[in-house]
Amino acid sequence: MFVQFTGADRTATAVNAAQVTFISQVTEGTRIRFGEGRAVTVVEPLPEVMEKLNHTLSFPDT
Repeated sequence: MFVQFTGADRTATAVNAAQVTFISQVTEGTRIRFGEGRAVTVVEPLPEVMEKLNHTLSFPDT
């Protein structure tokens, strides 16, 4: 499932919650990392990112 955040450049950013491998707090907001060295920085604070991703992953596949 995809979750929408606001990128550091203020554009809409969609993240596939199932592909997230690491999340860290940075000066600009929160960095969300994926496999193969890919990452995106969003302006939402770490707790909000965790809440959105966990909520999305808690729904069973339909």
